[in-house]
Amino acid sequence: MEIIIEHLDKTYRNGNHALQDINLNIPNGMFGLLGPNGAGKSTLMRILVTLMKPSSGRVTVDGYDLRKNRKEIRKMLGYLPQDFRFFSKLKTYEFLDYAARLAGMKEVAKRRQAVEKMLEEVGLFEARDRMANKLSGGMKRRLGIAQALINDPRLIIVDEPTTGLDPEERIRFRNLLSTISTKNVIIILSTHIVGDISSTCEHMALLDRGAVAFNGSPDELVEEARGRVWLIKATENEYREISEKYPVISTIPEVDGWEIQVVADSINGYSGINIDPNLEHAYVYFMEAKLGEWTESDDFK
Repeated sequence: MEIIIEHLDKTYRNGNHALQDINLNIPNGMFGLLGPNGAGKSTLMRILVTLMKPSSGRVTVDGYDLRKNRKEIRKMLGYLPQDFRFFSKLKTYEFLDYAARLAGMKEVAKRRQAVEKMLEEVGLFEARDRMANKLSGGMKRRLGIAQALINDPRLIIVDEPTTGLDPEERIRFRNLLSTISTKNVIIILSTHIVGDISSTCEHMALLDRGAVAFNGSPDELVEEARGRVWLIKATENEYREISEKYPVISTIPEVDGWEIQVVADSINGYSGINIDPNLEHAYVYFMEAKLGEWTESDDFK
């Protein structure tokens, strides 16, 4: 199982060049697609799930051409869009049963067993008789995850899947995907939350303004920031100065000032020590030093 993307472009009618010469090989397992909001991630996802046609380029999924074999690709697909919606008049169990039928599960007994198992796995079994529109935001997101995974798809594409999930639910979801990824499947996880990638993915790409800025493993991206992450003990005045000069990753108040982490090639004029980077550090360094456009946001949830 492999996805091959060659010279993929997408330009909207308003002239927005959403994707620019995308070239990626996506193997079995978990593949992370990381980037700030507006980087082109959702456009790429919509093309891969056959909801949108590219302007040019070629995509093959397990040998099937995306332009010519849309029906075959849809049969192997499970998809959770960022704006997941459902029929408000169905109970939780009824909606997932409906999704299972759409996914091709015709046998009633097999479908019932699969629905109950999936409700257990996403923590919704106790809410199976509740109206779907009465679920909490996090529970609705879990229902979206369940409908994407029902009937064991070979290609699973999830767009910002942990939006609205609390930390416990996010961990549950990551563990569920990690278990599934050991099978002969491709899971594409599109997100702007760095922690979702670092916890689950062996391969990743970083999109920026519609282009691939990085393609490799999370460990390779981390190496980009080695020697460039600093732990600084700063006074109140120094903290204000430093935050204006460098991207600040974390701040911890102390009795006589602050302990802060920044990413920079050097910290001239300040006393600090290098520390080992993680993927969050590497993402900020890459966006700041390589692409020059990082701004503080909610990427580190």
